[in-house]
Amino acid sequence: MERKVISFKSANLLPQALLTRFREAAELYGIEDVRPFSPEDIVIADWVHLKCRYGCTLYNRSWCCPPATPTPEKVREILSEYSVALLLQSTHNLPSFYKDDGRKRASLVRCWKGTVGLERMLFLEGYHKAFSLVGESCSLCRNCAYPKNCRFPQEKRPSLESFSIDVIGTLHRLGITPKLAKNICEPFKYYAVILVI
Repeated sequence: MERKVISFKSANLLPQALLTRFREAAELYGIEDVRPFSPEDIVIADWVHLKCRYGCTLYNRSWCCPPATPTPEKVREILSEYSVALLLQSTHNLPSFYKDDGRKRASLVRCWKGTVGLERMLFLEGYHKAFSLVGESCSLCRNCAYPKNCRFPQEKRPSLESFSIDVIGTLHRLGITPKLAKNICEPFKYYAVILVI
C-alpha cells in the first residue's frame, strides 16, 4: 500500500501572524526584508551551473557547491514540489571585502545560521518541507572538509547559485531591480530563499 505524505500546513499562503513573527526573528540575524513568492518565479539556468564549474574555486571543494549539489534538471524537479517560498534580503557593507576574510566570514556565517534557524522555525510551526537555499558559499568552516564528512551536516545547505538559480533573473521576475556593487566600498545585498510548502 502506497502512503501519501500529507503536509501539516497545506495552505497556499502563510498566515499573517506567522509572517510577522518570522520577520521579527529574521531581524535578529540582520535580515531586513522577507518576501513570500511562488517558486515558479525562480529562474533555473544551466549557465549558472557552468559558472560554478568553470569560474569558481570552490567547485568540487565544498559540500555546498557542485558537484555535491543537485543538477539543474533535479533542481527543477525539486522546485515543482513547492508552492510557496520566502526571499530573504540583507545589506552588507564590507569595504575590505577581499582583504578582511574574518569579517566577511563572520557576516556570512551570521546570515547562513540565521537562514537555517529560520528554516527550523518554520519546521517547528508545522511546515515540514521547509528547506533553505543560502547566499554566497558556505563559510561555516575556514576550509571545507570535502570530500570527507561535513563538520556541520545539520546546517549544510546549497547556495542559490549552486542550485543553478539565476539570482538576478529571479529578482527581476519578482519586480526587484538589483543594484550590483561595482566598487568594493559599496554596500551589497545578500539574498537567500527558504522553500516552504
